[in-house]
Amino acid sequence: MDNDTLKGKVMLITGGVRGIGLATARMFAERGADIAINYVVNDDPDLEKSFAGYDVRCKLYEGDVGDFAQAKQNAAAVMKDFGRIDVLINNAGITRDTLMLRMSEQDFDEVIRVNLKGAFNMIRHVSPVMLKQRSGSIISIASVVGLSGNIGQANYAASKAGIIGLTKSCAKEFASRGVTVNAIAPGYVPTAMTAVLEDDVRKALFEQIPLRRFGTAEDIAQAALYLASAPYVTGQVLSVDGGMHI
Repeated sequence: MDNDTLKGKVMLITGGVRGIGLATARMFAERGADIAINYVVNDDPDLEKSFAGYDVRCKLYEGDVGDFAQAKQNAAAVMKDFGRIDVLINNAGITRDTLMLRMSEQDFDEVIRVNLKGAFNMIRHVSPVMLKQRSGSIISIASVVGLSGNIGQANYAASKAGIIGLTKSCAKEFASRGVTVNAIAPGYVPTAMTAVLEDDVRKALFEQIPLRRFGTAEDIAQAALYLASAPYVTGQVLSVDGGMHI
């Protein structure tokens, strides 16, 4: 895709200060989009300034997407600063992995609150903007685990499967106004979230990948870029997993 294809567009991404989120923000900025980044913890005080080289506007917004009121404040702040929202990417997510027999209520509730309710909160507050514009793209980061399940990740898998149902339902509701809603289901992508996995687990995952390589944050960003630029694609779950889930 050529540069400047998103010139004049505004992209809001949650959990955008590292990993997949940051790679996606940079890829959209390279194409000319102005960038609004939601975060909870940011370890790089110069992150906002680092986007200056893309000749786009970039602003960071602190807020917990799992909190309905904070999500609303974030969406309103982006509208005040940028005047529109063309792409929403629900990327914020956490894990609390453990076997079901050891999983606490808190382990389950917190993952659902951030991953699934966070996506709901942001869609709930951003969709009226897009429906009024009669245009927009909503992209939520699900997971291959949401399609297949995984030992020790019942909470995470449930949250990501929920995102898929949320995506398909919203796609049907918003289609008449020209707003597309899709999800991406990444396979294994080395990030801070997956760094806690043991070497034997990582090796077992690798053996499941027909393309014989782990994914990169840029692989997921490219998929988001495609979906944001595909006006006739909606209600879909795009697996970006090297063939793990065939």
